[in-house]
Amino acid sequence: MLLAFVPVQSAAFSDTNKAPVSDTNTLVVRNQILIERLDEIKEMDKSELTRAEKKELRKEVREIKQEINGNRGVFVSVGSLVLIAVLLILLL
Repeated sequence: MLLAFVPVQSAAFSDTNKAPVSDTNTLVVRNQILIERLDEIKEMDKSELTRAEKKELRKEVREIKQEINGNRGVFVSVGSLVLIAVLLILLL
């Protein structure tokens, strides 16, 4: 059984000469690209676009803004709120 894991461990040590990729750098670059796309959309002449194309642009802008801001917050479903309330009533 130990012999099955030896190739996996040796593969992990073979990539020591590669530079580590920072998540914050990639996130900054991705956000910059998204901000540039928002600027492009803002500067577009939207008067010649069809209704469907305008709808697509609005949808894209919303998605970009959500990605930039991130999905912050905790979402709790109604079922879990009811369960928590029942448990609190029973315990108190």
